[in-house]
Amino acid sequence: MAVSEDPAILEWTVRAALILVSGLCVLCSYRVIRGPTDPDRVVALDAIATNVVAIAVLFALQTGRGLFITVSLVLAIIGFVATVAVAKFVIEGEVI
Repeated sequence: MAVSEDPAILEWTVRAALILVSGLCVLCSYRVIRGPTDPDRVVALDAIATNVVAIAVLFALQTGRGLFITVSLVLAIIGFVATVAVAKFVIEGEVI
């Protein structure tokens, strides 16, 4: 069975996904602010970084520009390094 290539369905789906992922960022930011422990805040920041990468990819799908895919890869790498650094700081008290 072939997948429908209707551009209206793709556009609607991408917009709905952008709204959903943006809402998830808001919910994660609440956990960053109110998180009872530091590891909760680290996990919430990591989730926000992942959601920002998803937003960049969805925006690339919406606009048809491949540049945002490269931006999302760079954001993913920066998010990973930042999460590792913050987690190490929370556990050991120093980064290096």
